[in-house]
Amino acid sequence: MTKDGSWLDGYGALDALASDLRAAFAALPRRSLAQGSVLFAPGAPCQGFALVLAGGVRVDVTGASGRSILLYRIGPGETCVQSTLCLLGEATYSATALAETALSLVFVPRPLFERAMGESEPFRRFVFRSFAARLDEMTRLLESVAFVRVEARLAAVLLDRARRAGASAVEATHQDLAEEIGTAREVVSRQLDAFRRDGLIASGRGRLDVLDAGRLAALAATA
Repeated sequence: MTKDGSWLDGYGALDALASDLRAAFAALPRRSLAQGSVLFAPGAPCQGFALVLAGGVRVDVTGASGRSILLYRIGPGETCVQSTLCLLGEATYSATALAETALSLVFVPRPLFERAMGESEPFRRFVFRSFAARLDEMTRLLESVAFVRVEARLAAVLLDRARRAGASAVEATHQDLAEEIGTAREVVSRQLDAFRRDGLIASGRGRLDVLDAGRLAALAATA
């Protein structure tokens, strides 16, 4: 922790803020949200520049058909491209952000955000580098949905979830997985059935067990 006990240590890129700006950021109140809380939804006005201190957020977009797709996740030390778009473009949100876990975060209000953008080159670099990284991530998502086969995308997501959980068991519904890889639940169900028949996974209520990570990795590597 810093001497003033602020949350800024979690965002090393903000170390170079001038002392008066740093004090203004450090004074911002932390907000605590329960798992499942909605941070924002389409059409809502911008709350500020979201900085996650602890926990995780998922950001989804839902089409006219009602189908959703995961755009990106936000963890500690990361920023939200939706917040940046709202503030820079003076627009409303176009996606939904949901707390995947209990959450601690700070919202930098528009006046302070605009002041920091105008006065601090390090802050501008932080904002635009984070924005560029998120856009690159979303571009790769679009490429995956457009050009990578469903079985490869699903295998990659199962392995990633198992890695993040630190176990072979993946707790996810078919709908969760469908939203993450950008397809219909029915398609995911059919592909999981195929994985089970091939001995790659086993399933229980609300969970999937990875039985053959090597073969799933080989599938994930195919286009």
